[in-house]
Amino acid sequence: MPRIILIRHGRPAVALTGRARARELAGIARAYQNADIVDTPPPATMAIAAGAKRVVCSDLPRARQSARALGFDDRQAAEAVFREAALPHFSSGALKLPISVWLTLLRLAWLAGYARNGESYRNARHRARTAAQRLIGLAAELEPVVLVGHGVINYLIARELRAQGWSGPAKPDHDFWAFAVYQRSGTGSVGD
Repeated sequence: MPRIILIRHGRPAVALTGRARARELAGIARAYQNADIVDTPPPATMAIAAGAKRVVCSDLPRARQSARALGFDDRQAAEAVFREAALPHFSSGALKLPISVWLTLLRLAWLAGYARNGESYRNARHRARTAAQRLIGLAAELEPVVLVGHGVINYLIARELRAQGWSGPAKPDHDFWAFAVYQRSGTGSVGD
């Protein structure tokens, strides 16, 4: 039975805490995009990844380093299609809010169609569909397949997998190093 395992990357070295002005968000986004990881995978994640026949990951540093921490060669596994959906942000503005509030407001605006300096929700969904097809193709050849990705894109990929008859969690856990397993039975029935 084909299996696809979605794993979120390890904890980045950039903490999204404190307060920031709107004009500072671009720098924070760049720092997060380029951040290394500062932890190691827990035993459960190591165990689930150990059985993988193939791994792919985002080409962002935190996903590539996470793939290496799991024992995989990230040089041939990294693909841009698995990148995190780039959150829109402002280039100017003096309003200062907690970064967690900015993230919530910008994600809600993103869902409503705001995409300045980021990727549109529509494009992210389309890319998730492409990524899901890539994973399904790999799982047909060599399974299980592991994707070391990111919170939002993993969620969108999970939605696509379930829409195409794969069973697994409707919403993957968003914690660092969390994983979700998706399976396709011979009948193609959808489960929970």
